[in-house]
Amino acid sequence: MTRKVVAILESRTGEHLAELIVRLGATPMLAPALEEAPDVDPETLKALIEDWVARPFRMVIFQTGVGTRALFQATEALGSGAALVELLATALVVVRGPKPVGELNARRVRIDIRAGSPFTTETVLDAIKEVPLEQSRVLVQRYGQANQRLCDGLRDRGAVVQEIATYRWTLPADTRPLERLIDALAASTVDATVFTSAVQIQNLYQVAERMNRADELATLLSRTLVASIGPVCSRALNQRGIVPDFEASPPKLGPLIAGLEAALERRRA
Repeated sequence: MTRKVVAILESRTGEHLAELIVRLGATPMLAPALEEAPDVDPETLKALIEDWVARPFRMVIFQTGVGTRALFQATEALGSGAALVELLATALVVVRGPKPVGELNARRVRIDIRAGSPFTTETVLDAIKEVPLEQSRVLVQRYGQANQRLCDGLRDRGAVVQEIATYRWTLPADTRPLERLIDALAASTVDATVFTSAVQIQNLYQVAERMNRADELATLLSRTLVASIGPVCSRALNQRGIVPDFEASPPKLGPLIAGLEAALERRRA
């Protein structure tokens, strides 16, 4: 029996995901769709700490583990790591999901509010809905791009929102794996496509634009079994006219792989 080919657009944990797919009896096709580039400006961070002392934040929201780590590392490099921990002790600390928790626990930072699964912008806003925010300063740890939905939701409640950049998402320097993936989709040699972030979809389309294939990409992807890590990813797919065959619940690798295995089995039957 021919082994199913499963395209993976994940970068950071792509190799691990590929190993899990091999265990399913399928063949992984790695096509990393993004890179995480550091984006912490020391002078901006220094000014933030100084301003924070003068005008305390009522709330600080940590969205990602890698971004939380980058923020602390940059602050520690400035010699202000202890000052950041002290400032956080005076604010309500909110985490979007489980990944920032380990970074904060390692530095003994108290966590006041945790957003519920599936760890979306909506669950963050729901978790803090009882907290008065009128005229309150709120600091948001930005991930690869600005979270406009979160910032707008906070401002709608009267908060004064400031974001701090920690890293940004870019296209990989080498986009040939993505180009090969698009060619393979056109040749109908891909059986499943696994998306683990909304930005992967955006970047895949960017490469398809260069190849003059963006108009057909939704059709090509829909010929495959499309797997989504969670609701944010699914929303980005839907905006492109792509309906995922399944969405992991909760949005973690374990349920994603389990769902993929079940979906592949159905297609083999």
